Amino acid sequence: MNRVSRKLIETWANLGPRYLPFADVATAEVPLSQLLRLSLFQVSVGMALVLLVGTINRVMIVELGVSASLVAIMISLPVIVAPFRALIGHSSDTYRSALGWKRVPFIWRGTMIQFGGLAIMPFALLALSGGGNAQEWPAWVGQAGAGLAFFLVGAGLHTIQTAGLALATDLVSEESQPKVVGLMYVMLLFGTFVSALVFGWALAEFSPLRLVQVIQAAAVVTMVLNIIALWKQEPRSRKLALSTAPQPSFRDSWNNFTEHGRALRRLTAIGLGTMAFSMQDILLEPYGGQILEMSVSATTRLTAALALGGLLGFGHASRVLSQGADPFRIASYGAGIGVPAFMAVIFSASLASPILFAFGAFLIGLGGGLFSHGTLTATMNHAPSDQRGLALGAWGAVQATAAGVAVSLGGVLRDVVSGITVVRGDSVVQVSPESGYVFVYILEIILMLAALSVMAPLIKPAEHSSLH
Repeated sequence: MNRVSRKLIETWANLGPRYLPFADVATAEVPLSQLLRLSLFQVSVGMALVLLVGTINRVMIVELGVSASLVAIMISLPVIVAPFRALIGHSSDTYRSALGWKRVPFIWRGTMIQFGGLAIMPFALLALSGGGNAQEWPAWVGQAGAGLAFFLVGAGLHTIQTAGLALATDLVSEESQPKVVGLMYVMLLFGTFVSALVFGWALAEFSPLRLVQVIQAAAVVTMVLNIIALWKQEPRSRKLALSTAPQPSFRDSWNNFTEHGRALRRLTAIGLGTMAFSMQDILLEPYGGQILEMSVSATTRLTAALALGGLLGFGHASRVLSQGADPFRIASYGAGIGVPAFMAVIFSASLASPILFAFGAFLIGLGGGLFSHGTLTATMNHAPSDQRGLALGAWGAVQATAAGVAVSLGGVLRDVVSGITVVRGDSVVQVSPESGYVFVYILEIILMLAALSVMAPLIKPAEHSSLH
């Protein structure tokens, strides 16, 4: 091998550890290829999230004329399952399988539930839009079907994420767990980014039939990706299968978890910050379509800008956290970025600037990535070693519940404010459609500042935290 070839190989080998802060989590026992294959379950979750809070919600509001309040309630239906993520994580920590698995049965069940939701969703949307013979059915049939589909998809992805992240942390050493969780969430954002681009391309010429085809394809891809992700990942333990030792109850495990550190303040900060970043989920694409008159394809690509920002946020957070940075300091940086991000979105309408709007969406993703990774790492750092699933479930439960409530409130508040009328002399004038969106974005800025206030006592002094 000549000197040039050797240099090229060495440069290529160093690209991963140098530019991917999670690449050094790989070992001889658990190579990076195996972790990347496992992370495909996050790609399927990201694809489902693009459909739920991006493409479908915009289509239902703008093209199908469904009220934002109804769409917000449908999208927030998975919040019913979210509080049980801690219980799902605890169950996967203590589960006994005849095959010697703990996590795989939960991931597989979640996959089947998510597939079922995506399978019935096209027909529910067809009934909701009045297409085909749907006009023969009452309106509530389409609404109930869509609600059931959204609920199943949400329940499936909550189960998959909780057990999947716990499995990922099982495979690596304790000091590498925050890095592997960072890798999993980077892949979630990668899946969101790629799915948004693909869906935007597929729906460039929108039609109800094309939307049905896209959702059906997503259901099949979900099943394929998750089967590949699970293949030969979790070791089978005969000792686990034959064990008869009593397992701790959920209450005992939860009490043990909350006794470590300032758990209530941590969870409150997570909830406030998540609400601040999530209330716009259902409104961002309709805002672009209704106020800035952007096409379906253009607004779907906004989700890609959001995901790209989140990808960079998670990547930077992974790098600095591995160097000893304080997790809550990183989370506070993310919340701080969220304030100018929403201001950019607000001013993009008055300036009629889709570019400023897209930049604001990018900053929202960047701030959200820093905030999410910081709070997740802090949660993992305070978790007992035998409660990985519970810790991830608790973080996910608070985050998903806060996000679901925020999404629902965002849609309802937008409709309420936009429906306000003002009496001027002898005439009654309705406020502009833009007002409802702006009200929600201002509320998100207030929540962001509240999250910063709650996190402030959790941030270590600068001399105890390194940031390089």
